Amino acid sequence: MAIKLKSAWELERMAEAGALLTEVVEEVARHVAPGVTTKELDRIAHEAILKRKAKPAFLGLYGFPATLCTSVNEVVVHGIPSDEPLKEGDILSIDVGLFYGGFAADMARTYPVGQVSEEARRLIEVTEAAFWEGLKLMRPGYRTGDVAHRVQTFVEGHGFHVVREFVGHGVGREIHEDPQLPNYGRPGTGPKLRPGMVLALEPMVTLRPTSVVILEDGWTASAGKGNLAAHYENTVVVTEEGPRLLTGALLAVR
Repeated sequence: MAIKLKSAWELERMAEAGALLTEVVEEVARHVAPGVTTKELDRIAHEAILKRKAKPAFLGLYGFPATLCTSVNEVVVHGIPSDEPLKEGDILSIDVGLFYGGFAADMARTYPVGQVSEEARRLIEVTEAAFWEGLKLMRPGYRTGDVAHRVQTFVEGHGFHVVREFVGHGVGREIHEDPQLPNYGRPGTGPKLRPGMVLALEPMVTLRPTSVVILEDGWTASAGKGNLAAHYENTVVVTEEGPRLLTGALLAVR
């Protein structure tokens, strides 16, 4: 495992990439509504990235065919944008990355489409809250297993279930770097967090326990019909003062 610590100069370049990505996600989110297709959202994201002189990180990555991962309802991650309109009551996870100035940023959110069920609303809220719980431990001296355990126990304490087949990861000049950052694990295990580490912390949570299945397209990761999945991700720097968000609202740790 080769964990790359970033210099102050590199972190400022990554902060620029993260700020641009946050703008892109906010632009896409404004268009999430019943009747809109995920292919249209993909077009909006692609144009928004290019307008900012950045490059889509996912398009062509390992052969992925789109700028956005658009995962509807039971799809956990890697949903391919389509011409199928979103429906009232759906939930939509959007995962997107970009490169700017030679550095990557990665971010995901789950949105209700119109009015959704109470269990869908709670799933989205708990998934986001699990991110903030894990973030509290993204400080020097803790280990990746400490963060993972905090996310897992928070999610399970609210009656939901973490996805084990997909994990968070380092971010830098590549969109996926070491180390991995699971959403489950044991305290005191995994690499120790050090200043200059940049990681994508990304809880992926399902309504019911499941083994994720990859569909025939080779990408779509499904939790099974009748289940629901949510995803929340930001790119985070470990600093001496605590975690610094490079994507999303630049707020103090809650």
